Amino acid sequence: MLHFQIPFIRSWIERTVAAHAASARPVDALVEQLGFQRLPGYFDAAFLRRVRCVAVERVPLPPLVPAGLRRFSGFGAARYTGITYGDTYFVQRRHEQSESLHFHELIHAVQWDCLGIDRFIRAYARGLLREGYARSPLEIMAYEHQRRFETDPAPYGAEARVREEIASRFPRRA
Repeated sequence: MLHFQIPFIRSWIERTVAAHAASARPVDALVEQLGFQRLPGYFDAAFLRRVRCVAVERVPLPPLVPAGLRRFSGFGAARYTGITYGDTYFVQRRHEQSESLHFHELIHAVQWDCLGIDRFIRAYARGLLREGYARSPLEIMAYEHQRRFETDPAPYGAEARVREEIASRFPRRA
């Protein structure tokens, strides 16, 4: 059933990102504005220039249940502090100062970049349905990197590492 809804979800994401384009800030500018010292040590400068962040009161979630995807009712009912759609992520305004939250969402931006919109949607949805949010493979990856960011002060190539993990865990089918 999900594969029939991917065009709807893709369209909703594109409209949502476009509707917030005027308030989206490049992450490299945000790093400077908010005084984040660590993010540039983990991500390529060009990536931080390309990815955008939007601070909102409430992160926008796709209307999955109204689209006929009732099995995702728990996803829409939750209150998230951040969410990523492609190269744009949204954070709750009250959590905008959290460098760790930005790091987590940047991990998702790398995942989106590697998988593309349709493969990301399928992989994320499959993980939610099979494992639930906390055990979803893409969330586990993001939280593991976030935990390392929070506990180990030594920077590492998080972007490159996630790209390797995606290539090995989500191989392209021929």
